[in-house]
Amino acid sequence: MNEKPHVTDRDILSGLQRLGVRPGMSLMIHSSLSAFGHVEGGAETVARALMEAVGPEGTLIMPTFNHGAPFFEGGEGVFDPLTTRTSNGKIPDTFWRMPGVCRSLDPTHAYAAWGKNARRYTERHHLTLTMGEGSPLGLLAREGGYQLNLGTTHASSTAKHVAEMMNRSPCLGLRTEEYPVLVPGVGKRYHRTWGWRAQNCPITESGRSIEIEMERRGVQRKECIGPATVTFFKLWSFLETVWQMLDHGYEGFPPCRLCPIRPRQEETTVESDWDESRKSPVRV
Repeated sequence: MNEKPHVTDRDILSGLQRLGVRPGMSLMIHSSLSAFGHVEGGAETVARALMEAVGPEGTLIMPTFNHGAPFFEGGEGVFDPLTTRTSNGKIPDTFWRMPGVCRSLDPTHAYAAWGKNARRYTERHHLTLTMGEGSPLGLLAREGGYQLNLGTTHASSTAKHVAEMMNRSPCLGLRTEEYPVLVPGVGKRYHRTWGWRAQNCPITESGRSIEIEMERRGVQRKECIGPATVTFFKLWSFLETVWQMLDHGYEGFPPCRLCPIRPRQEETTVESDWDESRKSPVRV
């Protein structure tokens, strides 16, 4: 019987260092634990290796999205940042529960962060655009941060949605859905999140075209850690790549400004409270 490849914390750390990860860096992490085969110590080993790689002067961010699951039929009916699990995989679901990790209060797309800028990146997420320039990932990109895809592809790279929202793509609602959140020490409050589009974006959704363009531009590096392919790139280079595709269209699909796709309409859909002139909600 074939055994899964064996990966240790030292394997992960040395692989990250070969890619160029250094102490003090700020990183967004997308991950697949199964892509590594068997990791000694499981998801916590991966998370601790990442922490060691950037050190306390660096920052790690992971998606801990629930994608609306608590609000589906049979769900808890509320997002609790202290108990609601993420559907982004075992590594982030382990990471957000670790000591010193902060979690934001967006009801469907909360981020978790650890390190120097963890609190600053997460504390006002629910008061800005879910994937906008003031979101945890938007701030990370604007401040020169990087992304690691640990065994994942650009199909799961959330930064494409940051590019879309910073571009004000008309298919995404600006704080147009509202759900209950159990705020620690406060109680239940209603928080806004983005309005997802009624159809998938033909340019960005699969990530295939983004992969082609990132490779063509030479702005990403790849390394194998065990059987997992790990991709490393600067977030701003990623955003610039996606903006070019959205502005000019790609492979016969129209540019964003000519695309007919608009936000979905749900029972939870509300009128946007975003004041574009102030870059903040009308009421805080």
